[in-house]
Amino acid sequence: MSQRKSYAVGTGLFIVLGFAALAYLATQTTSVANSHQGVSYTVDAQFANVGQLKEGAPVKVAGVRVGQVQSIALEPGKDVADVTLSIDKKYAQIPTDSVATIYTSGLLGDQYVGVQFGGAKTYVANGGHIGLTKSTQPLEDMLGKFLGGGSAADAIGGTYSVTANFTNVGALAVGAPVKMAGVAIGSVASVKADPVKLNALVTMDIDKKYSQIPDDSAAAIFTSGLIGSQYVAIQPGGSPNSLKDGDQLILTQSAVQLEDLIGKFLVSGSPNSGSNAGNNGNNANNGPSNSPAGKH
Repeated sequence: MSQRKSYAVGTGLFIVLGFAALAYLATQTTSVANSHQGVSYTVDAQFANVGQLKEGAPVKVAGVRVGQVQSIALEPGKDVADVTLSIDKKYAQIPTDSVATIYTSGLLGDQYVGVQFGGAKTYVANGGHIGLTKSTQPLEDMLGKFLGGGSAADAIGGTYSVTANFTNVGALAVGAPVKMAGVAIGSVASVKADPVKLNALVTMDIDKKYSQIPDDSAAAIFTSGLIGSQYVAIQPGGSPNSLKDGDQLILTQSAVQLEDLIGKFLVSGSPNSGSNAGNNGNNANNGPSNSPAGKH
């Protein structure tokens, strides 16, 4: 009887501790925690999707709270959310090319705005605007990032389109990132087979902020890691002229298949082996022929 009693007490304590832990996590992942803020200034940012972001949600830099969301409103006549951020004046040196992203605290926590500093020498002033933003990510996009696909910042300011022909696009899909120097600057808008040239025509939408890409640049299809998704990498050229809407990238490098890599590895190994064997044979033949001559 006493054993059953102690078992019931232990179970009750376990349940109470569980609820206490959940309550603690809830206070730590909501905007209720650390809501005090001193003298502040405001900046605004536009997002294509704010998800469940609420007024009063934290604004963080490197995980440290620097402010809070002051207001969220729909931009008149546009399907874009205008978010005003109230930031403590102690943190007044936010570079103008910084990126504001909507994150979620843990798996079930509230959402907040995280600011990743850029490298500009100018700073966002009071009433200024953070132009580079990333909206809240659906589960599909999160899985794509896990597999190495990545994503570009939302092109709120608009995009321009360029095309490129590839003999093989591999598993490149619509929505795949377009990167330059490892930074996502756009996305693949369409992948179509050309019935005349018998290759694939890839259309890419590039953020207008990146309008100084030389028109002799090259486009290559790479894979993120071993099993990651594929993306288009742009390697800048040296031309003084820049790409414009509707231009075509002439220099391209198609996707490399795993079978081709294995084949190249095997083929590159065979000639070396044969040449080494041939050299060894020549040395062996030269040995006996030189030997009698030496005796004479």
